[in-house]
Amino acid sequence: MSKQNRKHLVLLDLLEHCQKNNNFTFNNNLIKEICRKYNIRNQFDVTKLDSADKLPQFFKYKDICLLHLGNGNHKFIKGINKLYHKFEHIQKSVRWEYKKSLLNQYNDSESNALSIANNQRILHDFLFGKDLEFENIDISKRPKTYFPHRTKTTLEYYFETEKIIAKNQQIEIDLTIEFNGTIGIFEAKNGSPNNFNIYQIYHPFLYYHNSNLPIKEIICVYLVWQKDKQKIKLWAYTFDNPLRLDSIKFIKSKEYILIRK
Repeated sequence: MSKQNRKHLVLLDLLEHCQKNNNFTFNNNLIKEICRKYNIRNQFDVTKLDSADKLPQFFKYKDICLLHLGNGNHKFIKGINKLYHKFEHIQKSVRWEYKKSLLNQYNDSESNALSIANNQRILHDFLFGKDLEFENIDISKRPKTYFPHRTKTTLEYYFETEKIIAKNQQIEIDLTIEFNGTIGIFEAKNGSPNNFNIYQIYHPFLYYHNSNLPIKEIICVYLVWQKDKQKIKLWAYTFDNPLRLDSIKFIKSKEYILIRK
């Protein structure tokens, strides 16, 4: 049996347990207990569902998904489209000439895709609407790139009518770019996903929103790398109400077709 199928069995057992107890909130201890039954060592991987496609078929049929409450707690809720956002149609497609460097596409990781897009100034073009000639700009005035990192903090926000206090919430940020007070936060995936879990970009958004830094604007960018087609697709979002996970707002989208010089 594949690991994915075993993860689905854990989720189905969790749902059955919650239904029997008429309590749809549960914690990591219960997940760990059920994981042992299916020989899954990493219980945290079970609840990492960054696309609705990863939900068990029964969940899709019943329109059930998983809301993370923080501090090791989770809750089953109705309404997959409340937590997962479908990518909008690409508004613009451009051919982007570039000269392949030594390590470009050396591996298939999402970080490599971000590196290509960053080194080729695609991220800057998408965020700021122009390809900056860095050689002629003082280094203090150039966009700054901050590499992947993880951090833990407490986040307080709302989802519908429920207030969520996520203590010691682990936040993963694939890449950050700052320029003139605008923060660009990047989440990257390979392949052809058609939706994503909103918390992937909301938690980093709220992390920077809660800082005391003089930030003018926070833009969350989801990047999809299709290596077989040599395409980089980007979607930009923000949140109308910074303290509401369900206030996501689409800004723009663009596709870059890489053409070797």
